[in-house]
Amino acid sequence: MGKRLTRRRSRPQQTDTNVHELFDEGNSTWHPLVEKSGPQEQAQRDQSFRRHIRPKSANQAALMDAIDNHNLILALGPAGTGKTYIAVSKAVESLENGDIGRIVLARPAVEAGENIGFLPGDVEAKMAPYLRPLYDALNDRLGAKRLRTFLSDGTIEIAPIGYMRGRTLNNAFVVIDEAQNCTYGQLKMLVTRLGWNSTMILTGDPDQTDLLPELSGLSEMSDRLEHVEDIACVRLKDQDIVRHPLVASMLTVL
Repeated sequence: MGKRLTRRRSRPQQTDTNVHELFDEGNSTWHPLVEKSGPQEQAQRDQSFRRHIRPKSANQAALMDAIDNHNLILALGPAGTGKTYIAVSKAVESLENGDIGRIVLARPAVEAGENIGFLPGDVEAKMAPYLRPLYDALNDRLGAKRLRTFLSDGTIEIAPIGYMRGRTLNNAFVVIDEAQNCTYGQLKMLVTRLGWNSTMILTGDPDQTDLLPELSGLSEMSDRLEHVEDIACVRLKDQDIVRHPLVASMLTVL
């Protein structure tokens, strides 16, 4: 029995070449959560985020400039133009700079042509599937740990549109996403929530509403507010799309 055990120990261990290839020659400190970044080779991925984003087109630059200089902004454009990501990034930037005290996120709970029924849980749990794009952008800018902290202490608030009436949002950065799925009455109620030292941005694509075309109020709202002083209306185009190039090509024919 002892001889058999000795033979087994003396056999060379088989290695998985796929795993072996993950290690550089002479480097045994590889870790899946560590990536090389020049002199800071041991930087954790979840710890380094660029505080400021850079525009990839002239219209994106105009949107970022409008957010910096206006309290109410309407960002209109097709899918993939960075409307939501820029809005959330600017909200996080304002929060970290101490310009505002909280971030308020709202999005209409409208399914894209599919009724998934009632959802369990509290308000945040019910709204979570609809706010997934906003969560993704926040997680990218803050990291999962800080995002959970801000959600738990109320620094980042999820506010269903139906519960916004009667509120005054002071010292806040408010993001109303997918505004094309709001009626004119809802949008009128939302924009009049704006309080002191606050910024509100409405993002949406008037040509891609999940409501009946005559029910969506974003086009009428933008037409009426576009010429109001101190309100910015930025219209992004197909050339501002930063997703796969096929997205822009498809939108020109769909």
